[in-house]
Amino acid sequence: MNRLEGKVAFITGVARGMGRAHAVRLAQEGADIIGIDNCATAPTASYSGATLDDLEEAGRLVKEHGRRMVSAVVDVRDSKQLTEALRNGVAELGGLDIVVANAGICTAARFWEISDEQWDEMIAVNLTGVFNTLRAAVPILLDQGRGGSIIATSSTAGLRGLPFLGHYAAAKHGVVGLVKTLANEVAEYGIRVNSIHPTGVATGLNATELFELLEPRHDQLGAIFMNAIPTPPVMQPEDVAATVAWLASDDAKYVTGSQIAVDMGTMLR
Repeated sequence: MNRLEGKVAFITGVARGMGRAHAVRLAQEGADIIGIDNCATAPTASYSGATLDDLEEAGRLVKEHGRRMVSAVVDVRDSKQLTEALRNGVAELGGLDIVVANAGICTAARFWEISDEQWDEMIAVNLTGVFNTLRAAVPILLDQGRGGSIIATSSTAGLRGLPFLGHYAAAKHGVVGLVKTLANEVAEYGIRVNSIHPTGVATGLNATELFELLEPRHDQLGAIFMNAIPTPPVMQPEDVAATVAWLASDDAKYVTGSQIAVDMGTMLR
């Protein structure tokens, strides 16, 4: 299937996890990729971040499908560098059609124990980073005059409150506000804007402190994180990438301003 033949996609957080899966799936469908990642570990995170080797591997996998990938080491918090990397990629690949604002981090703490550093980094990466991505991309899409599809990664925590994720939920709810607002503003230009809301995905963003907080409260809180469909408890990045490919394609040409839950029924509870 080549639903995205001749398209160019910009993906943040592309080096591993969902970002890499999105790049590979969109390449399979015919798109060339502009990909950025900061290839660094977040100071407040309990897990290691992506590396340069991860970024190179993402590019190699894209090229395996006969597509091109232009990559750069950029932090989504740096609006100037992000805009420059995107414009350089557009100049090299010839345009922009799809934007996937995917970069993010995950940490956990009791609401009243969230530190200033945790709060500031979470909002800066997971919310301001999405804003920077969309703000950089929209003028390019408008100048081209051929529409486009913008997809922002939120979470089930962007649709409901989840324990020990107050700062994460705040950022992910904020993403929904950005998406709904932008969808209204660019609809007349044929640009669609949607958010996706995965449940747990095996991405390497393993916030060990979340599991430590949940473990003694499993009987009381476990159901909140359980899935309604009897499948393995954690999805794979490729499962989410399939939804991104659909939203990027003309198969979803009438879908905009929507929050798409990819959650195995978690939101049913």
